[in-house]
Order: sequence, then C-alpha cells, then structure tokens
Amino acid sequence: MSKRTPKKPVPTFQTPIIETHCHLDYLAQDTMGDELQAITDAGVERIVTIAVSTDNLATVLSLCDQHENIWGTQGIHPHEASSWGSSVAQSVATGAAHPKVVAIGEIGLDYYYEHASPQAQTQAFEAQLALAAERDLPVVIHTREADADTRAVLENHAPYLRKKGVIHSFTSSQALADYCLSEGFYLGFNGICTFKNADNVRAVIDATPIDSLVLETDAPYLTPVPYRGRVNSPRFLPLIAEQIAEIKNMPVEALLKAARRNSMALFFANP
Repeated sequence: MSKRTPKKPVPTFQTPIIETHCHLDYLAQDTMGDELQAITDAGVERIVTIAVSTDNLATVLSLCDQHENIWGTQGIHPHEASSWGSSVAQSVATGAAHPKVVAIGEIGLDYYYEHASPQAQTQAFEAQLALAAERDLPVVIHTREADADTRAVLENHAPYLRKKGVIHSFTSSQALADYCLSEGFYLGFNGICTFKNADNVRAVIDATPIDSLVLETDAPYLTPVPYRGRVNSPRFLPLIAEQIAEIKNMPVEALLKAARRNSMALFFANP
C-alpha cells in the first residue's frame, strides 16, 4: 500500500504580503489567536477583512479595533441587496467613518445566484458607489455573470471615484478586465488561479499589467491547490503569489513587491 503524498508546504518569502480580501469573522473565533499568529508567520503583515451584510458590519469594525494589523470595509454584498434601505445606508455610512475602514465593499452584481433581484442589486450598488465617491474611498467590487451591467453602472460612477478600487476575485471576461484596467481599477486574484479548470483566469492574469493586480484569498472560501477541501486562510497567500509569479514568468519576490506596492496605493496611501 503506497503512502499518501504529503501536501506541498506553504513557502515563505522576504517581502511582506498584504491580504486585500478575506472574511476573518467567518473563521473559527475560538482559535482566532492561533490563526492570526500562523498568518503572521506566513509573512502576511496586513489584512483587510470585508463586510458583506447588516450582520457583520459591526463585527468587522470590532476586529479592526482589536487587532493592530487588521483593517476593514463597510458595504452590502449583492446577495444581501434586498436589505438595502435608508437605515442600512446610514449604518454603512456611519461605519465608513471608522479610522480603519479603507473601502466601501463588498458591493456589486451577482446574476449567478440571484439571491436578490437585478433591480435591487443595481440600486444598492449605485448607492454605495455614490457613498464611496462622497467619502473619497475606493470600492471593493464583486461581479459574477453580470459583465454588461457591471460595466454600465461603472461607466456612470467611475469618473467620480478618485481612488477607484478593485474588482475582487476576478473571473470575468477579458473585455471587462480591459475596461476596468483602463479606468484605473485593480484586479484581485486568489486561489482560483491554481484550479485545474481556471485557464480563463490565468489568461487574464497573464494579460494584466504587474502594477494593476493585488493578492487575496477570499478566505474561508476558494482554498488554493493543494489544500482544497480545507478552510482557506490568509496564510495560504504565498501559494497564490507563487502561482501568479509562474503565470507572469517572473520571480516571486518581484511579484510580491509589486503586489504590496499596489495594495498600499489602493488602501493605505495618504491623500
């Protein structure tokens, strides 16, 4: 009987890594201290944890308050768009004033699941884009099976977003990628780029300028190969960086330096 092949260990690199998109409050809270230590040991120096619903707006702020190396966002995900109204809008706006909130998000359109109607999604998306422009914050955008409508909405709002933002977990068409890049948005890539059936994502990565991409995990989802089946964590970011560097045919440290520079410009640059 053959022995089971051990999984490839997660590498470590010299350049500090910024996690631009995860959901820390979805990880086991009773082991959060150990998990954060493992994330730090993996070389991750900053974490942006993302708000998605009325249920976790305050939780994200609490994580920011409790941990020096955690920042957050405020926003309502398209899956939750039917909850959008004046009181929710006020909650997002109030939370956005927190000193460690670095963006409005996760916002956008998702026609794959349609947990909310396209009309409700568009209303919430546009309102939050307007808030981001008003507060001079970047946006974190989710788009799935909604390329045409995402572009149509952004064409109306991108000119007013001085800090633009990121299309996170990019899996859309090259055409939408080209449009977003031309408008000054970053593209966020995660463990999907390691999946066997993700040639389309690898092609977009190959075509994306090195100064326009950022790294993310979307943890606890989308765990990269060879750890699929396990709960994802920002500590797997080095595997994602390694894969993207291979796609771009460049040294991993060079990729990490560029991604860190981009992430700092996106979320942490002074006006």
